Amino acid sequence: MQDRTTAPRGFGHIDTWIFDLDNTLYPPSCRLFELIDQRMMLFIAHRFGMDGLSARALQKNYYRRYGTSLRGLMEVDGVDPHEFMDFVHDVSHDRLVPNPELAAAIAALPGKRYVLTNGSRDHAERCARSLGLADLFHDMFDVAAADFIPKPERAAYDSFIAKFGVDPGRAAMFEDLARNLSVPHALGMTTVLVLPQDGDVEERAMHAEDSLQGPHVDHVTDNLAGFLHGVAAGKAT
Repeated sequence: MQDRTTAPRGFGHIDTWIFDLDNTLYPPSCRLFELIDQRMMLFIAHRFGMDGLSARALQKNYYRRYGTSLRGLMEVDGVDPHEFMDFVHDVSHDRLVPNPELAAAIAALPGKRYVLTNGSRDHAERCARSLGLADLFHDMFDVAAADFIPKPERAAYDSFIAKFGVDPGRAAMFEDLARNLSVPHALGMTTVLVLPQDGDVEERAMHAEDSLQGPHVDHVTDNLAGFLHGVAAGKAT
């Protein structure tokens, strides 16, 4: 439950819309990120000669300590980030299907629209094409563009803001991980936590803190398309 003493921020002033990618623009039930997660484990297992359980444990340990498994592999083990990203995103996107309702909702948003992801640009572009969203974003900002510093690190958001000249006070951020909304909210953004719909799988949650809500979460939805339609119509304020 959110602990809030002030009213959540609205959308009337927003002219920049920022979306996370994995498990935000597509639902966890697609199980696409599950494939990526498996590839991360395989990379670690092959790299260090570990069994699957040991590789998984190391992967999650790095995720908790460094924000992404990749950051831990870079900091501790000197792994080439490009090698890692190429390997883990070598997955089929057949599990994604066009989402006309979401496309219409995003298209109706006034102003500029961006994707901000801890994944690769190639992966983001392939996902957008599969979802029928490819022509709806003004640009995409991946972890490589942030010098492989991931969300929720402040530097990742600062790099994004500097590259595109974003005014945080006029921006909204949509994320499936609550902890990734703390810095955007502190910067002045309106924040939206996108949760799985009832009955959807919870494989996106790698540890309990991922879904913890607080005053840095202005809005919560389990229906992104419906929520955005409401925003565009001036109803979600």
